[in-house]
Order: sequence, then C-alpha cells, then structure tokens
Amino acid sequence: MSTSILDQRFERKNLSGQKLSAQEYDNCLFESCDFTDSNLSAITFLECRFENCNLGNVMLKEASFQDVQFSGCKFLGVDFGNCNDFMFSVNFDDCILDYTSFYGFDMKHTIFKTCSLKEADFTEANLQDSVFQHCNLSKSVFENTNLEKVDFSTSEHYTIDPEKNRLKKAKFSEKGLLGLLTKHDLIIK
Repeated sequence: MSTSILDQRFERKNLSGQKLSAQEYDNCLFESCDFTDSNLSAITFLECRFENCNLGNVMLKEASFQDVQFSGCKFLGVDFGNCNDFMFSVNFDDCILDYTSFYGFDMKHTIFKTCSLKEADFTEANLQDSVFQHCNLSKSVFENTNLEKVDFSTSEHYTIDPEKNRLKKAKFSEKGLLGLLTKHDLIIK
C-alpha cells in the first residue's frame, strides 16, 4: 500500500465501496468521483479539492481534512463527528449535506456557501466564527452548540433556541429572527 500521493488528479473514478490506496493525499484534485459507501477512515487529506463528487454514506473514522475544499459535492448521511479534529479545516461550496452529523465536532471558521443542510445535526458542535451563506438549514438541530460570531444573515429555514445555544455576536437577518422565536409559538405580522 502506497503511503502518500502528491499532486495527483483523479477524474471520474468509481471508488464506491472501496478503501483508498494511500494513507495521505497532498494537493490532490478529485473531480466527478463516486465515493459512495467508501471507507476513508484514517486517511489524511492535505490541501485537496473535491469537485462534483458523491461522498454519500462514506466512513470517516479518524479521517483528517486540513485545508480541504468541497465544491458541488453530495454528502447524504455522513458523520463528520468521527473525523480527526486536529487542524480540521474545510469549506463547502454548493454542496448537499442533508442528514449529515457534526455532533460534538470542533469546526471553527468553516464556510458553508449555498449548501443544503436539511436535518443536519450540529448538537454540541463548535462552529464559532463560521459562515452559513445562502444555506437551507431546514430541520437542522442546534443544541448546546457554540454559535458565537456565526453569520446566518443570508441563510433560511433554521430553528435555533437562544436558551440552549451560545449565540454571542451571531449575525441574523430580520427575516431570520423568526427562527429564534419558534419555541414561543408567537404570531408575528
């Protein structure tokens, strides 16, 4: 088994249900690859890009992502809470992250841009200084979550209980304030 792959481009590879051949990928591009049900456990990705990949139901136990960009990718049912959080740094652009879990995970400064995060679980996660730009957070769960300085100002459909989360200096639009009042069953006109 090769231990490290550097500066490689992987295009239209069907890796469904497989374990990748290397332990570390550095500055690699994965384009239009299918990782459905793949095992990415204990693999380190450094400065890699994933574009238009299907990562549905991948296993990420102790996987390491450092300065990794995901663009146009699909992650249905993925548990990021199993990743290695040491130097974890990812950004998501135009991704589908429905039914994903970030339970208890430390992911400060993460950017979610134009993503679908329906029914995602952010319970006990640390999202401090993160940005949710034009995201759909319908039925996502925020409980005991650190949302300090998080920018939700352009996102929609979230429900966040201010009494159960840390929201100091978080940004919301006027329209989004309704998502902070849902539990009170108020009628606002």
